[in-house]
Amino acid sequence: MVKTRQAAADISSLTSPSELNWLELSALSGTSTVAGVDEVGRGALFGPVVAAAVLLPADAWPELIAAKIKDSKKLSSSRRTQLAQQICTLAIDWKIGFASTAEIDRLNILQATLLAMKRAVLKLKVQPTLCLIDGNQSIKDLLIPQQTIVKGDERSLNIAAASIVAKVWRDDLVLRLASKYPMYNLTSNKGYGSQKHLLALQKYGTSPLHRKSFRPCQISC
Repeated sequence: MVKTRQAAADISSLTSPSELNWLELSALSGTSTVAGVDEVGRGALFGPVVAAAVLLPADAWPELIAAKIKDSKKLSSSRRTQLAQQICTLAIDWKIGFASTAEIDRLNILQATLLAMKRAVLKLKVQPTLCLIDGNQSIKDLLIPQQTIVKGDERSLNIAAASIVAKVWRDDLVLRLASKYPMYNLTSNKGYGSQKHLLALQKYGTSPLHRKSFRPCQISC
């Protein structure tokens, strides 16, 4: 408890009022183990949807806030990689879950996203007492208390951390796959529907890892 209170004091000394909007600040005086859960790749045409679950200790807060942690989409690729390494080193526990393209096509992207989130949470070796879920959809049949937060990656440090870890993990996966499917320009677009990607779909059709249920992929078939 002393360490937790000290972390809260350290954060107050490091941050401006606008930076103190992180929702978990209210939990710093308690003992709850809070996990942030977020996904990436929901809008991509290629590859799995990936989720991360991240548990951060209270004494990691000052370091991460000082490092200007924020929503992964607002960071450069190199900065995301640096922060992901820092987050994973500081975290009590973190895990990745994903749903394959076949599962996306079978379930739909929303249900596949929630499945990826659930898999990430269930892989955690340290069970959280609360999961903060980015968005407005709860994870079905998750036997752990959860709270959805719209724009959670802007309002929750743990969710922002999960966003960064998931993004770096998925980008690394797509980059490894890019050499197998060079025609789709995956190195640049990371599986999203860039103009070059869409033109390649029209010219070459889909790969086994494209989401056939997504309209741009259906047009190309």
